[in-house]
Order: sequence, then structure tokens, then C-alpha cells
Amino acid sequence: MVASSRHVLRLALRGEIAPIFGNALFCEYEDVLARDALWNGCPMERGEREALFDALMSVSLWIPVYFLWHPNLADEGDNHVLELAVAGGAESIVTANKRNFRRNSLHFPSIRIESAGEFLERSRP
Repeated sequence: MVASSRHVLRLALRGEIAPIFGNALFCEYEDVLARDALWNGCPMERGEREALFDALMSVSLWIPVYFLWHPNLADEGDNHVLELAVAGGAESIVTANKRNFRRNSLHFPSIRIESAGEFLERSRP
């Protein structure tokens, strides 16, 4: 799983895929990156993680979200991810936590919910 996630990140940094970000997702990433306890045992120092995030942001599309669909996902804290995907016309939400996106009030069949490995398998030429 880590190798697949790393490969998806490499594809983004090489400009082969276009990640999308909005205010809520950006703030969530910033918050997670600032939690030093989460990174115990990680070979990357905080400054390196921040530089990697800056690089990711430099190749990402910024999508303003002007509406809130409130799809009522299992984890309400993930609603903003689906809202961003709808606003940005995303094909996929690549996540390690697919189960939180399965039960919701609003369905968007054009958006795939897939793991990094599934995304890579489907995207393979």
C-alpha cells in the first residue's frame, strides 16, 4: 500500500496526474503535517515533509468549492473531500479509507473511490 501511494505521489510530482485541492483539504494536510507524533519513525524530517507538500501543491489544481452537498458520509469529516471531487470534476478519489465513502446520502457514480493500488492498476496502459 505504501509503495502504491508513493507511486501515485510520484505521478503527481511528474505532472502525469493532476491532484486537486481546496481550502478544507489544504487545511487538513497542513494540520496532519504539523502533528509531529504522527511522524515518529518516519525517515523524513518536518522540513522535508513541508517541502514535499509544497512541491505537491505546485503541481495541483486549486478548486474553489462554492457549494456544500453534505453527502453525509460515514465520517462527516470526509464530506469536504467528496464535495471537492464534485466541484473539480474528479474521476477518482484515491484513498486508503474507502469504507468511509461507501455509505452516503448523495451518490456520484462518475467518481470512483479507489485505493492507490486500484488507481494504478486501472491507469496502467
